Amino acid sequence: MEQSTPVAIAVVGIWHLGLVTSVCLADLGFLVVGVDPDAAKVERLNQGQPPLFETGIAERLPQHLASGVLRYTADMDDGVQHASHVLIAFDTPVDEDDEVDLREIYGSVETMAASLRQDVTVIVSSQVPVGTCEELANIIRANRPGLRFGIACVPENLRLGQAIQRFLHPDMIVVGADNAGTYEGVERVYDRVQAPRVHVNLRTAEMTKHAINAYLATTISFTNELANICDLVGADAVRVVEALRLDARVSPRAPLDPGFGFSGGTLARDMKVLQRIAQQHDYEAPMIEGVLARNRLQNTVALRYIERFYGGWKGLTVGLLGLTYKPGTSTIRRSSAIEMLTSLVSGGARVRAYDPMADPAELAPYQRSFTRCDSAYDVATGSHALVLATPWPEFKELDFDRLRLSMSKPLLVDPGNVLDADDMARAGFAYQGVGRGTSQGSGEFGP
Repeated sequence: MEQSTPVAIAVVGIWHLGLVTSVCLADLGFLVVGVDPDAAKVERLNQGQPPLFETGIAERLPQHLASGVLRYTADMDDGVQHASHVLIAFDTPVDEDDEVDLREIYGSVETMAASLRQDVTVIVSSQVPVGTCEELANIIRANRPGLRFGIACVPENLRLGQAIQRFLHPDMIVVGADNAGTYEGVERVYDRVQAPRVHVNLRTAEMTKHAINAYLATTISFTNELANICDLVGADAVRVVEALRLDARVSPRAPLDPGFGFSGGTLARDMKVLQRIAQQHDYEAPMIEGVLARNRLQNTVALRYIERFYGGWKGLTVGLLGLTYKPGTSTIRRSSAIEMLTSLVSGGARVRAYDPMADPAELAPYQRSFTRCDSAYDVATGSHALVLATPWPEFKELDFDRLRLSMSKPLLVDPGNVLDADDMARAGFAYQGVGRGTSQGSGEFGP
């Protein structure tokens, strides 16, 4: 029997989402072209050098390049003209207020319209506000009035550090489209992935992504609010959460760990979108406002512990263990550690920091404001306080006696409760986790 021609797919926008998508589609046996306007990035990709760290990518990328099923180009026409499917996979940027910036997506769709083949299926996986897919379809129609095409929304649901697993083995696949033919076109790509399907219209698919992230953000803020109250009354939020997860109405995988608020921009982006929609329709959304307010306060929790201990941080040397926004990634985008670094420096503190994976290019704008160290022990040298800002596994294996002896004062703040409080006390630290019932009678961390 004659083999059918492999489906040719273009993935437009190569950063985290586009990189993972292009590599995983090659894993699934498609012919894939990744398209990105950054020619230098494209050259490095074609040499097998990914633009950022993600578990499993460095091994898969060279293999697929060598086999000829994957390549990258900076030429939009070259990338999309032969593709039966075009995936929009930009990591949608946000500004300092977590508001989305869609200019790159709009511009790319306008550019690609001239090169799209007839009967192409355009799949939007980027995180975009509800209504965006319809706007993108209108851009294509305005630039190619005679083009036959379908547009779909298949929201990404990746997690840094677990992205390949999440792409190939998702909890579900939401497919948003407004006609049966487009659903069929999308299924030609995703029929190789075993997961429940949710077939909805375009706007419902976009809203589904907002809903998932808003739910996660709300759960995180609820847990942190609860943890702060536990501190006030001498209860242990970690044990409270343990009981919560055993309740059949609460998922064992629910994000109920006390600590910093949500960071990285992803969850905040969707909360801001919902906030903006509510404002546009004169609808009061106090729950969304409350989640965002708690999150702003929670990302200062480590600073408040230091301030309580010393009465301020001017003139102190503070060490940060970790700078990325979570373990398993090299990006510092919108990380709590970077926000903390900025606040400490502006308040007159000296900052020493170490992270095993932080991207030097992303750190460059901050380089003059802190001392970048080669190890956790270097960070501790002369520090008045250490903050375990990113819970990399290697930090649990440190020699804490050596760490304490290197410090000027032994204050250790562990917002994620990664370390054992009793072990840290025996090592001689003034140890502070979040929600461990050790701050009672000392005042609140928020209103």
